[in-house]
Amino acid sequence: MIDNDIVYREITAADSAAVIDLANQVHGDNYLNSESLAALLEGGTVGNKKLNFLAEKQGKVVGVRLTLAPGNWSIDQACTPEEWPVEPEHICYFKCAAVAESARGLGIGKQLLQKSINAAADLGCRAGLAHIWLQSPANSAYEYFSRCGGVLVNRHPDRWLQASLEDGYYCPVCDGNCRCDAGEMILMFDT
Repeated sequence: MIDNDIVYREITAADSAAVIDLANQVHGDNYLNSESLAALLEGGTVGNKKLNFLAEKQGKVVGVRLTLAPGNWSIDQACTPEEWPVEPEHICYFKCAAVAESARGLGIGKQLLQKSINAAADLGCRAGLAHIWLQSPANSAYEYFSRCGGVLVNRHPDRWLQASLEDGYYCPVCDGNCRCDAGEMILMFDT
C-alpha cells in the first residue's frame, strides 16, 4: 500500500532531533546521538550529492535512511571484503534504516533505500553493504533487506557489544548489553 501523503527528501541538520528520536525508538537508546548523526550526515555527503533521506507524513518524520559514501566508512573486523563482488571504492554503506511503527507496511523503507541507491549510483557505486540486525523482532530487518535484493555474505556475532559497553547503546532485544549477530549483506545495484 502506497501512501501519497508521504514526502521524501534529503536529511538536513535541522532534522537531527527527529531523526535521532526515530532511530533510537527503533534500534534502542543511544543508537544515535547528535555527534554520531552529524558524522553520518557528513559521511553521506560528497560535494553536493547527499545519500541520507527521510520520509515525512503531515510534517512528522516517519522514516529514515542513513548511508555512507565509499571511502567514508571503515572496513573493520565485521567485514569480509574478499567475498564482495565489487571493490570497496564502488560500495556505499547502509548504516541505518528506521520506519515508525505506525507507518510500516507503506513501502517507506523501500522508497528510502531506492533514493539512497540512486544517489550512490550517481557517485559510481555498484553495490551497498549493510550489517543487518539478525535478532530484530521477527527477523524483519533480514527479511526486508533480502526482499530488496540483499545477499548474506557472512555472520558476525556480538557486532554491537562494544557500542553497548563503551558508548551506552541499549539493545531493546538483549535488554542491555547487545549480543546480537549482524548479517553482513551486500546489495548489487541494477543501474
